[in-house]
Amino acid sequence: MSGPSTYEPKNAFTRWLDSRLPILRFANDTMTTFPTPKNLNYWYTFGAILTFCLAVQIVTGIVLAMHYASAASEAFASVEYVMRDVNSGWLIRYVHMNGASMFFLAVYVHMFRGLYYGSYKAPREVLWILGVVIYFLMMATAFLGYTLPWGQMSFWAATVITNFFAAFDSVIPGFGTAILEWLRGDFAVDDATLRRFFSLHYLLPFAIAAVVGLHIWALHVPGNNNPTGIEVKGPQDTVPFHPYYTVKDAFALGLFTILFAWFVFFDPNVLGHPDNYIEANPLQTPPHIVPEWYFLPFYAILRAVESKLGGVLLMFGAIFVLFLVPWLDTSGVRSARYRPVFKQLFWIFLIVCIGLGWVGGQPADRVLFTIAEAAGDSPARVFGVADLGLILTILYFAFFLVAMPLVGMMETPRPLPASIAQSVLGKGAQTKAAA
Repeated sequence: MSGPSTYEPKNAFTRWLDSRLPILRFANDTMTTFPTPKNLNYWYTFGAILTFCLAVQIVTGIVLAMHYASAASEAFASVEYVMRDVNSGWLIRYVHMNGASMFFLAVYVHMFRGLYYGSYKAPREVLWILGVVIYFLMMATAFLGYTLPWGQMSFWAATVITNFFAAFDSVIPGFGTAILEWLRGDFAVDDATLRRFFSLHYLLPFAIAAVVGLHIWALHVPGNNNPTGIEVKGPQDTVPFHPYYTVKDAFALGLFTILFAWFVFFDPNVLGHPDNYIEANPLQTPPHIVPEWYFLPFYAILRAVESKLGGVLLMFGAIFVLFLVPWLDTSGVRSARYRPVFKQLFWIFLIVCIGLGWVGGQPADRVLFTIAEAAGDSPARVFGVADLGLILTILYFAFFLVAMPLVGMMETPRPLPASIAQSVLGKGAQTKAAA
């Protein structure tokens, strides 16, 4: 989409460098002068925000790794050492800890924006798939990192989640147990588990950075999608990325950083669990084991059915279905702005995801209300969190597997504007372009 290079070296050094390593030309063509649709709104700034979050997590993670001890007998104490004795260690840890939540907050906004504006449709299928790969790697990295403080919630979350792989024994005897012992490096969560989880937690952010590079590359081939879902038809539809979107991204990043700083300095533990400030004890199980908030929807799906294997398959299926979105949506129109039925279903889907998050944070046996009182030998019929979780899980998959294919074939979309310029400037833009 960027077209021929417009970079011109200004002096002898830049001409010399350009003939040997054209990095300045690359930066100019892919960032400074890159033609970008002129109608991008603030929801499109979250790509830059996510790049910032990744950089923060890598930098603070490297510093924390310098002081962390990956041994079951020392891990908890090493985290307390960072908090109390390392210069500014409390700040680095709180930035890293809350940075994970900010990272997932930004990525969820980024993903829902992509769903709403149809950024997964041709020719951007690879762009979407790489985004889902990044999301999966983020989830793996965050889970591994959650175990490292070696508090009660860290230890038991690692125990419970890894135990679910044992469910594959019901398919192939011994297969699930082999995976479980391979993941843990032992028969139980202990030193070997902590060491390999720490090693992988340190490694995976660099893998994420590599896939982010591919993600940006895949973006620059077809160019940005935009709120109308219309492809760029000429120079009248675009503006240079700099200064128009660098300034916009910087302003949005400033607002995001204020929110980030509020959590770090005023309520750094609100998104965590108090039990994680108790050192891990294999002999004492917490009354209610919950993962971090960004995993709660998938945790609810995991608990939606009584079968352990069924829950594991549903949980991984909830992630895998995201890879199929470009082909499940059969509509020829990208943006939900012009798809009245899909737009309503999108907002229902958002409520379903929030509901799954709430369900995931509740005890599985919690009763919400009584349907019928007990009579004689018949027990009371109740509607509980588990029942709500099952309904919301069905609705989650129905959005992708039923609503997307059928609505795309059945709904009548609203008329699209003739061009991006017309959507921004009105009908006068078409006349000026013709002139």
